[in-house]
Amino acid sequence: MPFADELVNGHTARLLTRAVRTVLPGGETAALRAAARQLDPLSLSERSDLLRDALLADIPGGYAELARVVRAARDGVPEFGGWLIRPVTSAVAVKAVAEGTDGAFDDAMALLADLTGRLTSEFALRVLLRHDLDRALGIIAGWTASPDADVRRLASEGTRPRLPRSARVPELIARPGVTVPVLDALHRDGSEYVRRSVADHLDDLSRDHADLAVATARRWLGDPAPATGRMVRHGLRTLVRRGHPGALGLLGFAPVTLEVDGPVLDRTRVPFGGSVRLTAAIRNTGAEDARLAIDYVVHHPRADGSRSTATFKLTTRTLAPGETVTVTREHSFRLLATGCHHPGPHAVALQINGVTSHRAEFEIHSP
Repeated sequence: MPFADELVNGHTARLLTRAVRTVLPGGETAALRAAARQLDPLSLSERSDLLRDALLADIPGGYAELARVVRAARDGVPEFGGWLIRPVTSAVAVKAVAEGTDGAFDDAMALLADLTGRLTSEFALRVLLRHDLDRALGIIAGWTASPDADVRRLASEGTRPRLPRSARVPELIARPGVTVPVLDALHRDGSEYVRRSVADHLDDLSRDHADLAVATARRWLGDPAPATGRMVRHGLRTLVRRGHPGALGLLGFAPVTLEVDGPVLDRTRVPFGGSVRLTAAIRNTGAEDARLAIDYVVHHPRADGSRSTATFKLTTRTLAPGETVTVTREHSFRLLATGCHHPGPHAVALQINGVTSHRAEFEIHSP
């Protein structure tokens, strides 16, 4: 993902300032101009919030005036798009909630849907969901029939229980199934962009309510569209990694009889930032074909001395009776921006259709 200064920066702030001055001739934009000089040390969300607050400070009056200015900029300023939209939609949502009326709430929902094609409104939508989930979901139900794929995708993405890098909406997790009608309406959508969001939403649901996610996917597979199988596999990916029997069974990974030789490692002492290669031979000792979801699990230490695991996909295979497949994977422990590894004892094991093999131990040296 690009750095924050590539997304929301001084140029973004100046574009937003010019848009406001275009539709508010003679209007004071002191807060926006000051905010443009304060962005450098801030994260992406902090930058967006700073510009949001400056926009609210520079536009006088209540929600109606803000909405009027935003719509005027939408209609009259060609540059009114891209990342400057994020603080704008956030301002719309915050101002509507502060107003506290149904009219402001409903208009803000409509404005977010209107702007989402310029830059997704999914983050601003969380503010309105937290304020009145049922009212928001009633409006969102209508979005699922929109001719605009961006609006339909907003219906699914904005209501995800665990939308990354966004504010949590506790009720979405506390009320199992409250967003399932949205998914039911969109799982056969003609847009891959929308279906991908539905799959990610189903994955979010599975993390807190696994059986509900499996039951929902089972209904869809009972009357599938051509892309339903692929979407369900993506939506149940976390449950497959966790070895959830219902998800595995639904995707055709039934209990099997196997002989597993491995994993065998190419080294037991790994330099810090290095890699280890694992190899295993898997033989179907049953009397029927065996469809296999083959993953591997790395056991590693945390900074506080406790241990945790991470599961990685290897492959899926179908073995005839007596057939053997050899799998191999080189796993890197190079330092990444998204996390770090710690020296000490590690282990790796295979996980096949949810069943874990013995562990192969190895050590990562201190740097």
